[in-house]
Amino acid sequence: MPSSYLTREGYEKSEQELVFLRTEKRKQVAARLQEAMEDGELIENAEYEDAKNEQAFVEGRIKELEILLANAYIIDDGEHPEGVVVVGSTVTLKFEDGDESETYMIVGAAEANPRENRISNESPIGHALIGKQVGDKVKVESPGGAFYVEIVEIK
Repeated sequence: MPSSYLTREGYEKSEQELVFLRTEKRKQVAARLQEAMEDGELIENAEYEDAKNEQAFVEGRIKELEILLANAYIIDDGEHPEGVVVVGSTVTLKFEDGDESETYMIVGAAEANPRENRISNESPIGHALIGKQVGDKVKVESPGGAFYVEIVEIK
C-alpha cells in the first residue's frame, strides 16, 4: 500500500515546490546567512539565528517533499471503479441533521484542505466513505461523536 496518495495536480505542485526550495530558497537563505556572518558577533546575532532556523526549516521541507514524492501513488481520473468511493472520488453527501448537501473530494493526507472541500482518506469522514456506494448511509466516528451521512453522488 502506498504511503501517500496524490492527485496529478498535487504531485506536480509538490514537485514545483521542491524545485523552488532546492534552487531559489536555498540561495536566499545562504545569502542571509552570509550577510549575518559578516555582521560580526554570531553569539548574540538574532539575524543569524533566524537565518539558521529558516535554513533548518527549508532543509526539513525538502526532505519531506522528497519522501512524499518518492512514495506517492498518483491518482489519475478515470482510474477508479465507477460508483464506489475511493481516493480521488468527488462525493456529494447529505448529513442526517440537515436538508443541504455538501461535496468533497477524497484525497491523500498531503493534499487535504477542508477549506477547499478536499478531505483526507485518513480523516473520520474520508475513512468511513472509502468503499461505499451511492445511497449508502454511513456512520462516521469522529472525536466529537458519531453521526450519519448519506452518499448522494460519486464522481
